[in-house]
Amino acid sequence: MMNEQTARHHGLLKQALQAIEDLQTKVAFQDHTIDELNEALTSQQYQLEKVQVQLKHVLNKVKAMEPDNLAKLSEETPPPHY
Repeated sequence: MMNEQTARHHGLLKQALQAIEDLQTKVAFQDHTIDELNEALTSQQYQLEKVQVQLKHVLNKVKAMEPDNLAKLSEETPPPHY
């Protein structure tokens, strides 16, 4: 009777240890995935900030253009197909 109970406990312990190992593997994989996602997010944030600076620069250049440099619609030469 004692051997059967010991064998059952041994089997349960083995299952519990396997379940713990599986959970540790999943956590390690999730940690790795979180690190990769964090790196991607950081990179995208840097790229977004860079694009925002470039856009601001372009907008400032457009605003700084003098209207005299642009021809009025009435002064534009029509395209050759007219």
